[in-house]
Amino acid sequence: MTTATFTDPYHSRTTDTWESASRVDPTVWGDTSGPLTPQQLESYQRDGFLFFPNLLTGREVESLVAEAKSLSAEWPSERAGLVREPDSDVVRSIFRLHHFSDLYQRLFADARLVGKARQLLGSDVYIHQSRINYKPALDGKEFFWHSDFETWHVEDGMPRMRAVSMSVFLTESHEFNGPLMLIPGSHETYIRCAGETPVNHHEQSLRRQEYGVPSREALKQLVHQSRGIEAPKGSAGSVVFFECNTMHGSCGNLSPEPRVNLFAVYNSVENSLVDPFCNRPPRPAYLAEREVTAID
Repeated sequence: MTTATFTDPYHSRTTDTWESASRVDPTVWGDTSGPLTPQQLESYQRDGFLFFPNLLTGREVESLVAEAKSLSAEWPSERAGLVREPDSDVVRSIFRLHHFSDLYQRLFADARLVGKARQLLGSDVYIHQSRINYKPALDGKEFFWHSDFETWHVEDGMPRMRAVSMSVFLTESHEFNGPLMLIPGSHETYIRCAGETPVNHHEQSLRRQEYGVPSREALKQLVHQSRGIEAPKGSAGSVVFFECNTMHGSCGNLSPEPRVNLFAVYNSVENSLVDPFCNRPPRPAYLAEREVTAID
């Protein structure tokens, strides 16, 4: 174990066993100046996420869905960022949308979205990562339980828990198509995962993650000390904001219709990436932006 392990409050993947630790950062970095009410801030502080049904209009969603289909069909083979399902050639995810889609770039800068992120993080923000998870009908596989921050810290070098994920439902999300599941209150506990990060881990983990995921015992602990598991469900155009350390995942899609979610990760400009907290090179830019450009 290195000196960095002792000084880094969020070290992980340094031993063969898992551990839990309390977060040392605020959950809400801003104040009541912004679009979120004191009650909403209190809810986010307690649960680690907020749900906004029907935040976007039907017409807006139609354009966003058309863009998602176009990107999937026309993504250049030489461009990094397209990930396929683990056991097929079905498209699972596409990354770095804020670089390659003007439509999505404008959406991520929409005041209804970025205003909430700025208030939660207490600063200007930039896009750390953006992606679409397609989860196609009958073929869309699960995303195992994980804390995004554990990976972003260890593999990308995100220093502190000062980021928030935003997920837009581009299709209805219901109990049959593998909705996003979250463990309320889990953002207060940091799970140090077992094992050492493999070289070029992202090449496998984007299809099926095996390192940087919690043990069964850790999951039981998180669920038992919270109110269980919640899965926000609603129509297309609904939006979830969830704290970067909130434990979340989703089951496979066994319905005959796709479940398409659009994601953007807002990171504080005061929380820009440093060297990864593991003995590995940083992941590619399509997974973790290293140049900070604040959203206007």
